[in-house]
Amino acid sequence: MVRYTVRRLLQAVPLVFGAAVVTWILIHAAPGDPIVALAGEDGDAGYYAMMRERFGLDRPLHEQLFVYLGRLAQGDLGFSYRQNRSAVSVILDQLPATLLLMVPALAVASVIGISVGTLAAARKNSALDNTARTATLLGHAVPVFWLSQVLLLLFALRFDWFPVQGRSDARAGYEGFRALLDVGHHMVLPIAALVTVYVPPIMRVTRAAVIENLDEMYIRAARARGQSRRRVLIRHALPNAMLPIVTVIGSQIGFMFAGSVLVETVFAWPGLGRLLLSAILARDFAIITAMLLMLSVTIILMNLITDLVYSLLDPRVRHGT
Repeated sequence: MVRYTVRRLLQAVPLVFGAAVVTWILIHAAPGDPIVALAGEDGDAGYYAMMRERFGLDRPLHEQLFVYLGRLAQGDLGFSYRQNRSAVSVILDQLPATLLLMVPALAVASVIGISVGTLAAARKNSALDNTARTATLLGHAVPVFWLSQVLLLLFALRFDWFPVQGRSDARAGYEGFRALLDVGHHMVLPIAALVTVYVPPIMRVTRAAVIENLDEMYIRAARARGQSRRRVLIRHALPNAMLPIVTVIGSQIGFMFAGSVLVETVFAWPGLGRLLLSAILARDFAIITAMLLMLSVTIILMNLITDLVYSLLDPRVRHGT
C-alpha cells in the first residue's frame, strides 16, 4: 500500500507542474492590465512604468514565468497587488467560509444521492424510480446561478424565512451558541442550491451501479440462502457498487469549487468564490493564478485519494489486476 501511494504521488508531480505552467500562461494571455486596474486609468506613462518595475511586470514574459516557478517551488504563490499581501494569506482568510458551505453540501448530497439511488435501483421502473430519474434530469438542467436566485427570491424575499445575504447578521451582535445558529440560518439557502445541483450525478451513478450488481450471481446465491432483500441490498449490492460512487463523489469536489463562485456571488457569501470574482474584475493575477492552481491541485489530489480508496475497496487495483 505504501509503495502504491508513493508511486501515485510521484505521478502527480508533473501534473501539478503542468497545471501551474498552463494556468500562468492562460492568465497572462488574457486581456487586461493589472497595473491599470490597480492604479486607475488616469495615471501617466511614467507612473505605470514605475509600478510595473516595482512588481516585476516590466520583464519579458518568459523571465516572469521562471521567477514564478522558482517562487512556487519554495511555496510562494505570489503577491497580491490589490490586497497588498501574499496570495496565500488572502486565500487562507477566505477558505474557511467556503469549506463551511462545501463540506456540509457534499455530505448531504452524498447521503441523499446514495440513499435515493439505492432505493430507486431496488424498485426499478417503479413510481419512485421514475420520479428519481425525472429529478435527475431536472437537476442536470437547472443552472446553479438561476436556482440560487430563485431560492433567494422565494424563501428570503417573499416568505422571509431565511436571510438574504451574508454569513451572519452583523447588526444583531450575537455571541456563543446564538451566533452559531445565526451562521447556520444563513447557510441553509446556499447549501440547498449546491445540494440540489450535485445530488443528481451521485444518485444516477448509484442507481446504475446497484442495478448492475443486483444482476450478479453472488446476489442470486445470497437470495437462495434465504437472506432478505434488504440485507442483500445493503450488505452485498451497495458495498460492491461503491467504486463508481466514490469516483463521482470525488469528482464533485472540484466542480463544487467552481459552482461556489456563482452561489457565493448570489448570496454574498465571503468565501473563495467571491474572492475569485473580485480578483478577475481587478486583474489581480496573483490571486487568480493561485486559486486556479489550487483548484487544479484539488482535482489532482481528489483523483489520487479516489485511487487510494479504490485500492482499499478492491486490492486488485494496486496490483494492476
